[in-house]
This record gives sequence, C-alpha cells and structure tokens, in this order.
Amino acid sequence: MKDEHSLMACSAIEHNAMLCFHAIAENASSPSVLYRPVLSIDGNQWCALYGEDLQSGVAGFGDSPGAAMSDFEKNWATPLPNSPGGIALAARVKP
Repeated sequence: MKDEHSLMACSAIEHNAMLCFHAIAENASSPSVLYRPVLSIDGNQWCALYGEDLQSGVAGFGDSPGAAMSDFEKNWATPLPNSPGGIALAARVKP
C-alpha cells in the first residue's frame, strides 16, 4: 500500500509541476515581460508606457503597478481604431 501512495503523491507532484511550468512559460511571453514598459506615476495612477510618449506608444493605467501592467496588456492587443481590425471591432460593438 505504501508504494501505491508514493506513486499517487509523485503523480500529483508531477501534475502540479507541469501546471506551474506552463503558467511561467505563458507569463514569460507576455508583452509586459518581453517589452518591459516603463512604470511611472501619472497624476493619481500608475502608468506603464512602451514608447516615447502616449501618442506614439502603448500605455496602460491603474491604481497599482500590476493594474497598469494588466491594462497595458489589454491595450497591446487592441487594434488601432482606423485599422481593418479596429473597424471590424467597432462594427461588432455597435448596438
């Protein structure tokens, strides 16, 4: 019976290790990790900015650095309004 419990424990550890590995790999390839936007305080919020300024770069804002990075991730994936993807997105959003 001891061997059976040891095998179950090893299997559970292996499964959890794989879950951790996949989570780390997914996070390591996110835009905020790859491009490392600069964090600064802008008024009463944190700003994560990649680029020289807000007009030509990508930014995210939030009450914490993590929230700013999450907003940056969302904005990184958002197409420009006048691009084909942005026009298609706007058409889907209209009521």
